[in-house]
Amino acid sequence: MRRSLYRGHLPSSPVQKVVAACGSAVASLWDPRRGDMIGTLGEVTGRVALEKLRRRLLASEAGRALLRERPLIEIAAPRRAGPPTPGSFGAEYEAFMARHGFHAEDRSPVALVDDEELAYVLLRYRQVHDYWHVLCGLPPTLLGELALKWFELVQTELPVAAFSAVFGPLRLSPKDRRALRTTYLPWALREGRNATFLLEVSYERHLHTPIDDFRQASTS
Repeated sequence: MRRSLYRGHLPSSPVQKVVAACGSAVASLWDPRRGDMIGTLGEVTGRVALEKLRRRLLASEAGRALLRERPLIEIAAPRRAGPPTPGSFGAEYEAFMARHGFHAEDRSPVALVDDEELAYVLLRYRQVHDYWHVLCGLPPTLLGELALKWFELVQTELPVAAFSAVFGPLRLSPKDRRALRTTYLPWALREGRNATFLLEVSYERHLHTPIDDFRQASTS
């Protein structure tokens, strides 16, 4: 029997991972609202990309600190340093979450990645998703999500981002598909390349940073 490597870990064989990958891909295409299936797909297909992300994190002091400290984004986290200053990144994040009825702890835990540190890298990627919405100024609409998925693909090279970016447009109206192709896709490719490596950013230390300053420092 395979040994559990971290809390919530579900050990699985290569064959089981292939079956999970195929099943979750089909289920995600059949019903794109199945976030659990998209999450499973990300866990069983992302090993190579996650290892590359870990190497990038280990190459910088900020990344090494992230892997050492392993911060988690929680409901109360933005207010631990006091109420966010109006116009700050923290204030914009709180407004975004409240406006759309999101909660910081909604992101599902990782279970199928057979490496504790890589599991944290994937969890961090999931948890900073809403931070990236705020930084990029993208709404959580289908069009906004797809634009962000292309941005994430350039930044992370994760297969699950590629899956969403390639197959997601099938659900768009012709008008939105044209907007994605002519406006959002060029933006995502350009900004994804030009931005700093956003996975290593310590967002918790920038909650009081003016949002315009943080965007300029991070995404240009």
